[in-house]
Amino acid sequence: MSQFDRTLEFIDQLQHAATAAAVCERLLGITADFGLTALMAGTVPQPGTPAGQQKQHVLLCDWPGEWLERYVARNYVDHDPVVSHMKQLQAPFQWREASQSIRIDKSSGEVMGDAGAFKLRDGLAFPLVTLDGQIVMVSLGGEAVELSAAEFGQVSLVSTYAVGRAMQLHTMASKSIDHIVLTPRERECLQWAAVGKSEWEISQILGISEHTSEKHLLNAKSKLGAVNRVQAVAEAIRRGYIS
Repeated sequence: MSQFDRTLEFIDQLQHAATAAAVCERLLGITADFGLTALMAGTVPQPGTPAGQQKQHVLLCDWPGEWLERYVARNYVDHDPVVSHMKQLQAPFQWREASQSIRIDKSSGEVMGDAGAFKLRDGLAFPLVTLDGQIVMVSLGGEAVELSAAEFGQVSLVSTYAVGRAMQLHTMASKSIDHIVLTPRERECLQWAAVGKSEWEISQILGISEHTSEKHLLNAKSKLGAVNRVQAVAEAIRRGYIS
């Protein structure tokens, strides 16, 4: 089975999850193979938000219970280098990259040290912008994370889909655009983007210019209400445009 077929299989499992808790369980069942055993997804509260209100921002959570309580009680969200790094990016990254890019002070060092004590030493994180403009921050962690470049892309895509599915279940009604028509070229470009091809590679495969392939992907992203390629591919799979 190819990696793309395996990704579609994972997405099918998530699509059949009937509750947000089931989505969380099935996602971690997939990501545990890569050392990612804990999940947190939610909107980021404004700095200074009281601890009692912070949990209202959580969409999906399978953090160790004691770690979650400590994270909220000590207001770690305002000092977490992973959260700070996520706010600056629109792409997935590993936690270790945040440590290299963000100035680590006493407070952020305390966050990282405490996370390690709960066997959360590394992970994968990314921001997801919803159709109504909310930013959902997704973070998967574990003690020993091993991801190849291809697996990194696979986990990012499946996680994006999982959060979308959980939000759909959480609201009980999708807020996405009901009727979308993608052109055959837009579908083809998304199909190749789903297996990791760049705009230039897509142009060579389809016999079009790189500018044209980029334009098709931008049009598809716009129609699907996505802010990046990963989100566009996940939404296209959800709607059955990619199979």
